[in-house]
Amino acid sequence: MTAILLLSGCGGDKELREDDREAAELYESARSSLSARDYGQSIILYKQLRNRFPFGRYAEQGQLDLAYAYHKAGEPENVSATVDRFIRTYPTHPNVDYAYYLRGLTYYEQNIGFLSRLFPERIASRDQSLSRQSFDGFSELLRRYPQSRYTPDARQRMVFLRNNLAAYEIAVAEYYIRRKAYIAAVSRAKYVLETYPGTPPTNDALAVLANAYERLELAELAADAKSILELNDPTHPFLTGKRRDGPGFFRRLFSFD
Repeated sequence: MTAILLLSGCGGDKELREDDREAAELYESARSSLSARDYGQSIILYKQLRNRFPFGRYAEQGQLDLAYAYHKAGEPENVSATVDRFIRTYPTHPNVDYAYYLRGLTYYEQNIGFLSRLFPERIASRDQSLSRQSFDGFSELLRRYPQSRYTPDARQRMVFLRNNLAAYEIAVAEYYIRRKAYIAAVSRAKYVLETYPGTPPTNDALAVLANAYERLELAELAADAKSILELNDPTHPFLTGKRRDGPGFFRRLFSFD
């Protein structure tokens, strides 16, 4: 009986070594595809690795690599799902902070995109759901891992996202002005002042308030908004009637390349 157990143990060790070798080979193939920017093939191989060898060091790194491959392939939903699975499975992994960062970065790049970099004036007028998801992802990284090496970059991107979310609200408010929906414009402008204080679009929010109140014939409220705007930004186009010289509005928001 003892001999049988020993033989079984030896066979089991051999099987484990073989599995480990196969996992290593599959991981290297997946990583080679990823390095070659063949993201579709790398995703296939990393998923095979995850399904065939769900435990061990190759499974851990493979999950994180899979999330990165999804990121490069432009599949934010799959990035988020893979990151969530990684965090649940390996909450104490030394690179778990990167998982949080990657999720925020993926939504960020989906929102900005290559064409948006070529035509930045369109950023503020597009749907901002991805901006909010990116901001929330970076916020979680900062809350959980304030000392992470990814935190400075995440914080800088959050500044831009916050500015852009405020600019989006102004774009909507100005649309309401054009549609003569002045009360709705006032609501959007107040939201910017309350939710995004200190961002560049706050002066534009004051301009929207002054404009909308004037059209609503609320002279006192219009004068109050205008006086605050004069203190904060005396050269604002709403006050001067002239176009502002210098970098465009988006360039003032975008704090880094």
